[in-house]
Amino acid sequence: IARRIIELADPDVNAGAMFIRGALWNLHDRVGDGVATCAVLFEKIYDEGLKYISAGGNAMMLQRHLISGMRTILQDLDVQSMPLKEKTALAGVAQAVCYDSEIAINLSEIFDVIGEYGVLDILSGRHRKIERKFIAGSYWPGGIASKQLIADFARARTDFYDSTILVTDLDIDDPQAFLSVIRAAVEQGTKRLVVIARTFSEQVLGLFYQSKGSDKLQMIAVKTPGSRADVQMAYMQDITILTGGEALFRAAGDTLAHVTPQHFGQARQIWSNENYLGIISGQGDPRQLRHLVAQLRMAHENAKNSDDRSRIRDRIGRLSGGSASLEVGGITETEIETRKDLAQRTADALRGVVKGGVLPGGGSALLACRPTIGDLLAQSKSADERAAYQILLAALEAPFRALAENSGHSPGAILGRLDGMAPGFGFDIHTGDVVDMLEVGILDVATVQKEALHSAVRSAGLALTIDTIVHRKKPPVVSDPDAPGI
Repeated sequence: IARRIIELADPDVNAGAMFIRGALWNLHDRVGDGVATCAVLFEKIYDEGLKYISAGGNAMMLQRHLISGMRTILQDLDVQSMPLKEKTALAGVAQAVCYDSEIAINLSEIFDVIGEYGVLDILSGRHRKIERKFIAGSYWPGGIASKQLIADFARARTDFYDSTILVTDLDIDDPQAFLSVIRAAVEQGTKRLVVIARTFSEQVLGLFYQSKGSDKLQMIAVKTPGSRADVQMAYMQDITILTGGEALFRAAGDTLAHVTPQHFGQARQIWSNENYLGIISGQGDPRQLRHLVAQLRMAHENAKNSDDRSRIRDRIGRLSGGSASLEVGGITETEIETRKDLAQRTADALRGVVKGGVLPGGGSALLACRPTIGDLLAQSKSADERAAYQILLAALEAPFRALAENSGHSPGAILGRLDGMAPGFGFDIHTGDVVDMLEVGILDVATVQKEALHSAVRSAGLALTIDTIVHRKKPPVVSDPDAPGI
């Protein structure tokens, strides 16, 4: 809903609307869920903070204490978080996100196998049902250079076993220059050679065609994975480390004349079809591979841009060998696209579950943080500090109150019933009972809840310290509803 709000008539109101729209958009971009919780928390913190500032409170000091209290709440949520890896439990979380049992069951089984960093391709299906497939080893986008090189027409792909691989982003258009690669491969005793390059001329492909069925050297040509130069460089680095070779780069001035046996990588199986290249059991140095994966995981944690995180996570998954595809079907194209979006949002949530575990759901995890903030309130020494903790106490109840009100219950009465209960107990809006939320499977994704809280407090604190809004005399016309806002 928020992303479809583009421009409001009142410029002051529009500035605020686009501010919160941008905060919600960025949250959705990072974790795929939690925007309703963030909106409710933001509203409570901002409204209560505005009252305090209007009464003479110091906005900057209030913001500082709000952020300090937020850090304490996040630590409390870390303590409450519990790992969750069983398929049935994952399916329960997935069902709570998408309310589509077919999507939930298939995604829970997929993430039980591929883990947090696994590669998942969500595709349009050819049938009404949902189908999942697990893919052995690692694979990259970048298919075979010519259909004539396909050996198995039934499966529309070629498989090489105990194969050698050469990786480059060069344009191979000179057959004479390519002969140096063939000579180096033959000298090494290679029987099957896979060559990855940016392009191949018809004359060069003729050498590949001639090699089909040869008992001396068989070859297949594969397009360099990736469409952008930076993505190609990353994929080439990954493939060479996975297989133990050395890549030839155009940017470094490399040519085919430089090829020596040390440039060749090795793998027990390499396959390629029209769209992908796959490698199973690459023979690279395991220590170098572990070092690269560790570097990528650190980069993933520090990445601020969602596209960068997704790209890095994709590389980790391919190097770790956890890959799957989910083909989403439906009656109409609109239904298929809607279910694909739903599956993607659910997949993002399940990655968070595998990574950071779960919390008691229904707002009960935030309610359980109230005693900690209450202790800080009792120890506070300034009016600004007391105001910040009082605001946070009210905000911690806000998501639960919203759920209760929306389901037709009295929040105050239910909060009274929950007083004195152990942490983790909450209210089941379907049965009207106070229950152990973890025991009955009412769960929230820990990373989502923490990111929602972090975004709400940071955004509200920033909004409370805005003193002046500067408008353009002739603002640009916004026509893209999928723009993230200001």
